Amino acid sequence: MSRSPLRPEAVRLVISGRELATLDRARVYACGITPYDVTHLGHAATFVWIDVLGRVMGLLGTEPEVCRNITDVDDVLDSAAQRAGEPYDSFAAVQQFYFERDMAALNVRPPRHAPRAHSYVPQVIRLAAGLLAGGAAYQRGGSVYFRGGAVAERAGLDQAGARQLAAEYGGRPEDPAKEDPLDVAVWQATEPGHPAWDSPWGEGRPGWHAECVAMAMSIFGVAVDVHAGGRDLVFPHHAFHAAMAETFTGVRPYARAWLHVGTVMTAGVKMAKSAGNLVLVSDLLAGYPAAAVRLMILGQHWAQDWDYDPAGLEAAAARLDRLYAAAGRAVSDQAAEDEIRRLLATDLDVQAAVQVATEVGGAPARTLVTTLALG
Repeated sequence: MSRSPLRPEAVRLVISGRELATLDRARVYACGITPYDVTHLGHAATFVWIDVLGRVMGLLGTEPEVCRNITDVDDVLDSAAQRAGEPYDSFAAVQQFYFERDMAALNVRPPRHAPRAHSYVPQVIRLAAGLLAGGAAYQRGGSVYFRGGAVAERAGLDQAGARQLAAEYGGRPEDPAKEDPLDVAVWQATEPGHPAWDSPWGEGRPGWHAECVAMAMSIFGVAVDVHAGGRDLVFPHHAFHAAMAETFTGVRPYARAWLHVGTVMTAGVKMAKSAGNLVLVSDLLAGYPAAAVRLMILGQHWAQDWDYDPAGLEAAAARLDRLYAAAGRAVSDQAAEDEIRRLLATDLDVQAAVQVATEVGGAPARTLVTTLALG
């Protein structure tokens, strides 16, 4: 029996309490990786959830247009390339290949747009010039700084907490050239060991936040429907991205909704190379099918921080087997299918949808397996 097409007015996607009523397409900007190391479970969690967001949009009749950038102009990447004895761009390209291979293995669909930061230097220069012209930035010693003193308050942070995060993420709050410690570089004057391009202010390179603004605005224009990325990037990166874009264009809000995916930890410590606690996607896929890894990632609300435990992957594999068994039953239940769509549309409630699909089985379960790419 063929499934009845979903009525456009029947279900609307809601993310973090924001209803995203769209006609034909939705612009999703996915904050991508800095390609300097292997792909770990923390990366995978973010991009699996973004993939599910796009698939649910498709289920509800909206075509997701995803842009997932590659930050290949970055101080950390430059250091890694120097240690490897390779040019920054070729080093980044190889790491990008490995990342995309892992994403494909996890059934994460490739984005429609995959801009690399080094190709958008002219756009960053135009952004800097526009911010200068509007008085939202100033020039010192070949660098251009965006006035960011008010961004912390907008993000709900006090100055001390904001300065700590700025320092942690390379924001250089101690830079004596700044008028305010929370001002950020739109254009950074040239320094040894980093690539450099010509600009009206001398040689230099784009600032991190400005790169994303330039890429997103070049592809999507003045605003996006959803800005997605890891929750650990809420401040400073996402906050400054939105502030720069809104200041440059005068259009607010920059993003209709935000999908800030929770942090993956091991034993309560954020998964990071510096902590020595990485769980590699390639290692997980050597022992378990991609569908089991995806279902483990989807086993908690997308905004929730969670701890990886091998037992959790075992449990997800067993849960997947029960879902497959249910999907094999000869059941047709339109009410259950509609309920699964409603749950997925309500802040991506995958956990409740899996429960309904497993209990009812048949066509509703098959719909869910297909939508979540668990086949």
